[in-house]
Amino acid sequence: MSETHQKIIETKNLGKTVFTTDGALCILSSVDLSITEAESIAIVGASGSGKSTLLSLLAGLDSPSQGWVKLKGQDLTAMNEDGRARLRNQLVGFVFQSFQLLPGLTALENVMLPLELRADKNAKILAEKLLDRVGLSHRLTHTPMKLSGGEQQRVALARAFVTEPAILFADEPTGNLDSKTGEHIIDLLFELNQEKHTTLVLVTHDNALATRCQRTIKLEAGRML
Repeated sequence: MSETHQKIIETKNLGKTVFTTDGALCILSSVDLSITEAESIAIVGASGSGKSTLLSLLAGLDSPSQGWVKLKGQDLTAMNEDGRARLRNQLVGFVFQSFQLLPGLTALENVMLPLELRADKNAKILAEKLLDRVGLSHRLTHTPMKLSGGEQQRVALARAFVTEPAILFADEPTGNLDSKTGEHIIDLLFELNQEKHTTLVLVTHDNALATRCQRTIKLEAGRML
């Protein structure tokens, strides 16, 4: 088996049920998935179909009610929160629709943060390089409040890629952006996917983004079609 075709994400019978005052609500059920290294996957479906829940489970941000998830052969479901956090830190990058930038930090400091958590001595150089790559070298000292939505999303993208993650999860990465900025973000995602062989798993309503992925997974009422 060539290295590019190792399985990086696997799930079996993955499901999530939450309990409400009205009883049990099944958000996701019986999802069997196999994703290989460097693959790009779009997860699509109507609002409430379970897309963001699936992404959270794959990333180990949430625990399933049934089934399991493995990242690079390691069973997330068998780990405690610390173990999952460690694995995420080693393998995973995130881009959220709401950016999740720290308001008190500059663009540069936001991007440096994941590297500083790893005690990387080159944090500043690497962060500057990536911010330059996303066209923000003139905005290094600006805090998120002083940046446009598109600029914030590019900072979030730089932060997600600065650790060169094996897997990048993105939840509606173009959701809050105008079409021109959205296209720029999509181009960057796929450039970095090609260069670094990063596996991309994207939740999206954006057809332009979905069609650029190698595979599309459609969810309907919590089930994979």
